[in-house]
Amino acid sequence: MPSAVPQAAAAPVGTAPSAATRPTPDAGWHWHLKDSGSTARFRGLAAVSRTTAWVAGTSGTVLRTHDGGTHWTDISPPGAGTLEFRDIEALDARRAVILAIGEGAASRVFRTDDAGATWTESFRNADPRAFYDCLTFFDRRHGIALSDPVDGKYRILSTGDGGRSWRVLPSDGMPPAQDGEAAFAASGQCLVSSGSHDAWIATGGAATARVLHTADRGRIWSVSDAPLPAGDPARGVFALAFRDRTHGLAVGGDYRPDQPSPHAAALSNDAGASWTATPAPPHAYRSGVAWLPHSRRLALAVGPSGSDLTLDGGRTWQPFDNGSYDTVDCTPDLGCWAAGERGRIARLEP
Repeated sequence: MPSAVPQAAAAPVGTAPSAATRPTPDAGWHWHLKDSGSTARFRGLAAVSRTTAWVAGTSGTVLRTHDGGTHWTDISPPGAGTLEFRDIEALDARRAVILAIGEGAASRVFRTDDAGATWTESFRNADPRAFYDCLTFFDRRHGIALSDPVDGKYRILSTGDGGRSWRVLPSDGMPPAQDGEAAFAASGQCLVSSGSHDAWIATGGAATARVLHTADRGRIWSVSDAPLPAGDPARGVFALAFRDRTHGLAVGGDYRPDQPSPHAAALSNDAGASWTATPAPPHAYRSGVAWLPHSRRLALAVGPSGSDLTLDGGRTWQPFDNGSYDTVDCTPDLGCWAAGERGRIARLEP
């Protein structure tokens, strides 16, 4: 969708952290701002660990930290100053893929194998009707990227070599889009995956907010309605998070700050085949959501007006911070990061 809109110490391998060591705001943890040295708006975030994270944002800006956010290195691709980066996926601490959004040639994909010292442009959109919003990886080789509908269907770009090359998948297995329907490039979470084959698309801007699901890496898709605000170009599902292929969370609402966002969250227990409205959702629009690792109940949601926590798998949400963030991501070693406007980057800390 056009730029108006606008993932404690590490637990031993194979063990889940106890509730006492898991970082949650109810236990006294909070967002601790890091000095990024940037004024860019970061809607792309890829957390690798408590020490390593990547962010991508406006004016072609990409930053990386390897010391928990104490220092950030500007690793922006040369000549990318006019591009709007809205998603970044880290394959590991040194390899990452970033997506620039926009109509036609503004939509591009870059890849690095050396922690951002050099970048290679691996895709440039040649179709003026396409507008790429998000990307996700199933593993270090296989990934897909999402474009808003072209000829009435969402377009899927696929890679099998870690983002070094891309091809458009056939649209035969894609359900028709609604009039005015699109995805929101708000947090890099309008296309998410879990496991080696499942992915989901969050939609809005049309009469009904919807979620699309694939179980074969993007060839065949099913679709379900989501009980989030709809009926306006500014409303819909903005972000998804799945802790496994069955249990998912959806957040969104109306991104305009002067508009209310009731029913701004929903949950699914059947791989997105159906969605249930959250009884006590966040009180305002939320653009990002992430499960805390090693938990079936804990998740975070963020937006320009604040952050919320759920302790019961998305049924009820409670606010814990009023800072502005667009996106959030958590890592297996209990590193939760958030990023947003004016260079804001934070990590969940005591």
